[in-house]
Amino acid sequence: MYKEYFGLEEMPFSIAPDPRYLYMSEQHREALAHLVYGFNSNGGFVLLTGEVGTGKTTVCRCLLEQTPQNSAIAFIINPKLTVEELLAVICDEFGIEYPKGNASIKIFVDSINNYLFAAHAKGQKAVLIIDEAQNLSADVLEQLRLLTNLETNRVKLLQIILLGQPELRDKLSQPELRQLSQRIIARYHLGSLSKKDVAAYVAHRLTVAGVKKQLFADSAVDKLYRLSGGVPRLINVLCDRALLGTFAYGKNEVSKSILIKAANEVLGKNVSSSKVKNAAAWALVITVFIVGVVLAATYYNKKDVNSSLPPLAKVENTPLTPLDRGELNAPLKKAENHVPPQMDKLEWPGDQLISRSNETAFQALFKQWDIAYTAQGKLSTCELAKTHGLRCLNDIGSLTLLRQLNSPAVLKLNDKGRVFYAALTALEGETASLTVGTKSIKVAAKEIESKWLGGFTLLWRTPSDYKGDIHPGDKVTVVQWVNKQLSTIQGRLIQPEENLVYNNELVNEVKKFQLSEGLKPDGIIGPHTIIHLNNAAGGGTPVLNAK
Repeated sequence: MYKEYFGLEEMPFSIAPDPRYLYMSEQHREALAHLVYGFNSNGGFVLLTGEVGTGKTTVCRCLLEQTPQNSAIAFIINPKLTVEELLAVICDEFGIEYPKGNASIKIFVDSINNYLFAAHAKGQKAVLIIDEAQNLSADVLEQLRLLTNLETNRVKLLQIILLGQPELRDKLSQPELRQLSQRIIARYHLGSLSKKDVAAYVAHRLTVAGVKKQLFADSAVDKLYRLSGGVPRLINVLCDRALLGTFAYGKNEVSKSILIKAANEVLGKNVSSSKVKNAAAWALVITVFIVGVVLAATYYNKKDVNSSLPPLAKVENTPLTPLDRGELNAPLKKAENHVPPQMDKLEWPGDQLISRSNETAFQALFKQWDIAYTAQGKLSTCELAKTHGLRCLNDIGSLTLLRQLNSPAVLKLNDKGRVFYAALTALEGETASLTVGTKSIKVAAKEIESKWLGGFTLLWRTPSDYKGDIHPGDKVTVVQWVNKQLSTIQGRLIQPEENLVYNNELVNEVKKFQLSEGLKPDGIIGPHTIIHLNNAAGGGTPVLNAK
């Protein structure tokens, strides 16, 4: 009803879990990064919990938008089922055929196992996502654990992601479910938005819906934070009703009073009465008390001024300083080194084709590596990288992660619902340099956070003969390269290494390095560890921040 009135292209505060409207707070980025880590791992359980309406489902749908095409996804939204019913739903979601009217757990499990083996043989990754998982019974959770028993020598054939309310954590901590709890490889609890994030959240959703101007007064946003507690779903409901009320009153901005009226309707109680009135009463009492103290102090101070004041100290004839001479009011000289630079806007250039954003972004990324990139060739982006001893790393994370990796990257951005790609070429302090289309711009780092869903691609140099993650006990020639890099970093002589086994001694050295770099000290040598080794050893790779 109010969409046309405010010039909106669509309703900005729908409670549907639309990934386009996902505001990526630091918490949401961390939650998404945990889901991505779990998705890309070799199986087990991933746990994402949070209060009602904090955005768990939306974060998960954002994950699904970025999963590889060869993924087989089963999504269950109503898990209040018996073991037999859940197995039947899993079969239905994966498209697994089973005898009509079957109620045998063994037939269901055998059918699922056969499907998982076939999917693995075709290179598919099978993932089961269960929303509202706090409703799962202990028997059903145990059956899910048994499904994850199916595995090869290196990977489990079924990845399970559980989304649920905080009580799910309590349920999984029970002794009878300790075996399942031990198989959780990534877990994260999503909290409410901060006061700062609430303001950014509202602005983000309005921008995606087509309006850049501020429709909410600052006082209304402050009140919105207090009323909603930072819960996104409640923010959406309150903002939607407040915009409707603003439209009904013929106003152009949501005021604090209109928001309170909207909250009274939504929450079904007078949010501005009892607590506010009690606070006002106490404020009045405190004010009267303070005034009384001040008046009393004034009266007693005046009672015998001449007798109570000590004699004035003798003032020596000291030369006046510039401030004493009145130069305090002189105009201050500008501190040239502290003038903030003019920031550009992070948006797609209106005079360029947005359909070419992917091509221009990767051209800029490859340029950082002194490699000519052309999208018209027969090789794909990652195939071209391999011909130069590089690989693509497709990941999801935050600016904190990019600072740690310290490598130029292509970011997937969203401006008012329009998706485009840009190359991040520098990240120093709170300033970021990007190539957007054919333009080079400098923006505030926080502006990236408001338009970035967290997806990125970067290039990294691989050691020769690198085939994949290196685990303790593996026998590979890459072990020699790792030993050489650590020797360079530690400033010690390189010991001739004929033994190609990734032994305990080197594993411990790698763990120490990982810990010093803020990585998970698991001893597994994967892309992140290799990138950090390259940067620390000074391998001549391009970086975001040379400092």
